[in-house]
Amino acid sequence: MPSILIAGATGLVGSECLRLALADPAFERVVVLARRPREGPVAPKLDWRLADFSHLELQRSAFAVDAVLCALGTTIRVAGSRERFREVDHDYPLALARLGLAGGATHFLLVSALGADATSRIFYNRVKGETERDILALDYPHITIARPSLLLGDRRELRIGERIGQLLGFAIPGRYRPIQARTAARALIDSARSGGAGRRVLESAEMRRRFDA
Repeated sequence: MPSILIAGATGLVGSECLRLALADPAFERVVVLARRPREGPVAPKLDWRLADFSHLELQRSAFAVDAVLCALGTTIRVAGSRERFREVDHDYPLALARLGLAGGATHFLLVSALGADATSRIFYNRVKGETERDILALDYPHITIARPSLLLGDRRELRIGERIGQLLGFAIPGRYRPIQARTAARALIDSARSGGAGRRVLESAEMRRRFDA
């Protein structure tokens, strides 16, 4: 049975991924790297580890898993600067991917964003695209990239754009229509369970069509 490491398990998509993985008997072990202690009941197969993401090399033993799922993400407003945003949304995912590969993982799963493009003039989209590009350059047999549009769900912090998406989602064209975090999480965990299918990108509309329920 596969084992999976989840980074970003206290965030919107990551928390849904953790819930699904713990409830799925297909996963024998679920490792979490987090900056905060675990809240709530502890499941027998859960290995929750406090980590400093600036020094992930100290957690090498955690990466002896089949799959690594990165759901890390922030905003420039929350991060406080473009440099800090890039660190969280590019440097940390790339470090996770490299350590996972060194630990024997064969599948890397990434929560990216609709519009990710390494050549974009928009800083946010460009960083997301550079992260995708650099991870795809690694020698993983399987890589799954999810590109959700505006994410809906209960966040710890308010994001105005997502609040507007909740109210006006019905008027937004299909490709850009908001997506529930649990839908994106279902797509990712389904891919992790199946063991991957080479290298694939899950666009927002596809995830809504296949996994919205």
